[in-house]
Amino acid sequence: MLFSLIIPVYNRPDEVDELLESLTKSTYNEIFEIVLVEDGSTIRCQDVAAKYGDRLDISYYYKANSGPGDSRNFGMDKARGDYYIIFDSDCIIPSNYLIEVEKALKENYVDCFGGPDKALDSFSDIQKAINFTMTSFLTTGGIRGGSEKIGKFQPRSFNMGISRKAFQISKGFGNIHPGEDPDLSIRLWNLGFETRLFSNAFVYHKRRIDWDKFSVQVTKFGKARPILNSWYPEYNKLTFFFPTFFIIGFFVSLLLLIFNQDILLKFYFVYFLALFLISSIQNKSIKIGYLSIIAVWKQFYGYGLGFLKSYIKVIILKQDPKQAFPELFFKL
Repeated sequence: MLFSLIIPVYNRPDEVDELLESLTKSTYNEIFEIVLVEDGSTIRCQDVAAKYGDRLDISYYYKANSGPGDSRNFGMDKARGDYYIIFDSDCIIPSNYLIEVEKALKENYVDCFGGPDKALDSFSDIQKAINFTMTSFLTTGGIRGGSEKIGKFQPRSFNMGISRKAFQISKGFGNIHPGEDPDLSIRLWNLGFETRLFSNAFVYHKRRIDWDKFSVQVTKFGKARPILNSWYPEYNKLTFFFPTFFIIGFFVSLLLLIFNQDILLKFYFVYFLALFLISSIQNKSIKIGYLSIIAVWKQFYGYGLGFLKSYIKVIILKQDPKQAFPELFFKL
């Protein structure tokens, strides 16, 4: 089986350098190819790709900007492999990654998989706090962090594999972003394909992002979910509403103080205290524990309000998602 590693990139040559450097240390003994897709970048990485040309099998393509989903599709169309593995450019790949993927596919083949993400010690404190927020069982049910306990697993394209057959039949990613990952997963399920988590096939996800960018990102995640629910109502779940309920509940708890009722606010205090303690212990840093509280609040606030706004427009008012939220759709 030939693996093709698909990496879309937009103005991130430094990230690509680190990613390719990590792949030179792969302990996988078989041949694999790398397809690097430059999505309309003004700061290109062809020189970085050329630097590794004698150590890695790299194909470099430049194309007009059309978004990450279409760029992944472009890369898979160009790839020679039997199985495509997609990474974000801000990932660092462990040396045994492909060995773990091959092992999992041989033990129980599946046409689409996803792997978790972890943080390196070299990551900044904010990166570690955001990583905790995006992977902790206290915030996302552990789905991104390595658990399949809540419903069917929906792979995320920062660390995702899909067979050539599944790609050709499904036609790959749509033009919504974010939201293209669960959209593809659901379409694959409806076509009869299965998805699964490969717990040992993790990557180090740097998420080069500041607080403002993180808030914008999670708000878009929240806006995308009701759109997906309108397309695929059979996969709607109550858990999608939790961040919105969380934010509404918090402000209700503040209003209840007017009536000398603080029980609900105490619940929030206990929750944030638990987050602080678990993150501090896990990351061995009180500072990261404190930053994790900020990250969780921004995640719930951004996602929750984005979800509520989108729910009102798309579900209640029946507005066309592309007209209500044009920023979520790339024109192909």
